[in-house]
Amino acid sequence: MIDFEALGWRSDTVGELDHRLLKAPSVKLRGARAGAAGDIVYSVDLRLRRPNADACLSSTELHSIEHFLLEGYGRLLPRHFIGIGVMGCQTGFYLTLLGEGRRAVVEDALAAILAGVLVADAVPYARIDQCGHWRNHDLARAQAVAREVLAQRAAWQDIT
Repeated sequence: MIDFEALGWRSDTVGELDHRLLKAPSVKLRGARAGAAGDIVYSVDLRLRRPNADACLSSTELHSIEHFLLEGYGRLLPRHFIGIGVMGCQTGFYLTLLGEGRRAVVEDALAAILAGVLVADAVPYARIDQCGHWRNHDLARAQAVAREVLAQRAAWQDIT
């Protein structure tokens, strides 16, 4: 049994929740699964926009932020980072980690990544040889999203 509270997560917000109640930006544990060897895979919602509020991220913003998250979590949590996936509703990302489920670690890494976006001079992995839609990036728009999400860090734990 995984003790979500000991990892810093409110157990009543773990799992699927009514999307009409979700706030953003927020960081929420979606789930955790233990493998046969005892390794635990954690799935985390990085919600940047409120669902169903007509405020989704543009495909360009989503794409550029995704590249920063891919580079950042890979660099900051290399032993734990499995992947980052775009939410089809364009409100955020699914983060998958192996063996690291502490809320503080996830949020501190996210804050560091977003702070890095603000001072970046280019979107990572955005060259033609690295990206299948390399022209669909906009650093200034990614920086605006990062600035907005960082400004609300104190509320990232306010899920509903």
